[in-house]
Amino acid sequence: MRSPIEGEAFAEVAAAFVRGVGEIVEAGAGRAWAVVGIKSRGDALAERLAAALTDASGASRFGGRVGALDVTLYRDDLSELGARAQVRATEVDFAIDGLDVVLVDDVLMTGRSVRAALESLADLGRARRVWLAVLVDRGGRELPIQPDVVGVDLSGVAGGRVAVSLVEADGVDRIELEEEARDG
Repeated sequence: MRSPIEGEAFAEVAAAFVRGVGEIVEAGAGRAWAVVGIKSRGDALAERLAAALTDASGASRFGGRVGALDVTLYRDDLSELGARAQVRATEVDFAIDGLDVVLVDDVLMTGRSVRAALESLADLGRARRVWLAVLVDRGGRELPIQPDVVGVDLSGVAGGRVAVSLVEADGVDRIELEEEARDG
């Protein structure tokens, strides 16, 4: 396994992520915004964004519109998961019609979770625009989905699965690139 991204290096990735989303929100000043994270790590990142991006008075740029999506029932491999599928609550307690929505995920690889999240969002209403922000871009797309904001791009780095740990769920902030399993 490669050395994990943690400590100061993780803080730099997180800062780039927040800065990128902040630039998008600032460019759209005057519009109504929301931030919605894909469970199970995107929701914690969405909460971090809401806390970090404030106006001069200290109020969140998202006006309290912070939500979390569970995309389990929208997955295209749901039939393969069967009884292993864990359905959690979607927590979006505001109307998204007409809002600019920042959709947040921890890792973007194939694009299938984001596709599921876009379907889930569409069932909640019609956003003015959806922006995609990911902490890690792993590459390997199977669908034509590209992020607007990336904390760190690991698409050209050899290896397998990316594991993101966050203080809120795991007690530590860390990005690990696990080696691919080899037959033999």
